[in-house]
Amino acid sequence: QRQLVESGGVSVQAGGSLTLSCSLNGYTYKAYSMAWFRQSPGNEREGVAALNNEGDTLYADSVKGRFAISLDRDILYLQMSSLEHEDTAMYYCAFRGGRVIGSSLLSRSWYPNWGQGTQVTVSS
Repeated sequence: QRQLVESGGVSVQAGGSLTLSCSLNGYTYKAYSMAWFRQSPGNEREGVAALNNEGDTLYADSVKGRFAISLDRDILYLQMSSLEHEDTAMYYCAFRGGRVIGSSLLSRSWYPNWGQGTQVTVSS
């Protein structure tokens, strides 16, 4: 059974660092797109970082230079540094079999597969 399982969400102080992981159990595609999204109470789910099998990456302006997305075998990572209170949210990983390009990499409508999320809380 295919599953996306996020982990690594904790409470951290502003300025700190954190790495989230997403296990891609059962997902084996030659062409793929993967992304991290986040959602805080009262807000829309927004794309944070994404990559595809061609090596393209895309970051939201709010996290550029602070977050880094990477894939190691079947685990998707999101390395976060210089965390701010505004980064507090539930973080979700998402997967699509097939390559998404350009700004669509951060569009939630392109991703049919989602994990349950992991909570990140940044205290100021």
